[in-house]
Amino acid sequence: MNIKVYESDFISFKGELLSFIFRLVSNRAQAEDLVHDTYLKAFENIDTFREESSFKTWVFAIAHNMSQNVLRKQSRWREDAQQLNARLHIDSQEMFEDMRAVYVSRPDANFEIKEHISYCFNCMIKTLELQQQVCIWLKNVYEFKIHEIVTITGLSEGKVKHAVADARKHLLRIFDDKCAFVSKTGTCHQCSSLKGILNPEQDAQAQANQLKLVKEGSSADKERLLDLRVQLVQGIDPLHSSSDHLHSYFLENSPNWVKMALSKEKS
Repeated sequence: MNIKVYESDFISFKGELLSFIFRLVSNRAQAEDLVHDTYLKAFENIDTFREESSFKTWVFAIAHNMSQNVLRKQSRWREDAQQLNARLHIDSQEMFEDMRAVYVSRPDANFEIKEHISYCFNCMIKTLELQQQVCIWLKNVYEFKIHEIVTITGLSEGKVKHAVADARKHLLRIFDDKCAFVSKTGTCHQCSSLKGILNPEQDAQAQANQLKLVKEGSSADKERLLDLRVQLVQGIDPLHSSSDHLHSYFLENSPNWVKMALSKEKS
């Protein structure tokens, strides 16, 4: 057994593994720790790898198992989480300035709408049941085969297929209801409004109009619109983009912000 070959293989997909775990746990430090622990676990147990699957699939299965303790503590997000958080920041100058401070903390920061659409996709997936979250990331974004997802998750083939189908059905509905780029009646205008605030010198709508998703937004083929969104997400590394620090900040803090917003509404 050539350990160096496996180490080289691990390095080749480490970025995908890290982005997958980050998209699940929504915390950069936790994701990095989990990938490190996965590496140690994999090579401590490399003698048990029987090549019944690809090495990548085997490692993703280890990472998935190791992330369960973190994931069990998380709750599904409300579908209106982004709207609640936006209102909270509009009503609080202090929170708004904290957000801006995070954004300008990096001199090369640039708020790209396609990156925010990818972040929004992550938020919408977090409204799904956990099995659906895992399966749709693996199938639609990381392009694992059904039998590979069975190996990674330990679910039956039928449960994996149902999880992917149910996840897509939910996302089709929610994007059609909320995304202003897909439906003119959509309630979410965060992409253009945030870009206008953070990069006021740039024309947000002009940039958006260059995206296939926006060009075909009025299409009746909602499945294609979802696939276009998936293609956009596939091309973006959530941990290495021009606004990844801002989106990490949003993802890590959103659950607590929602609680704050709901508390304010009750008071």
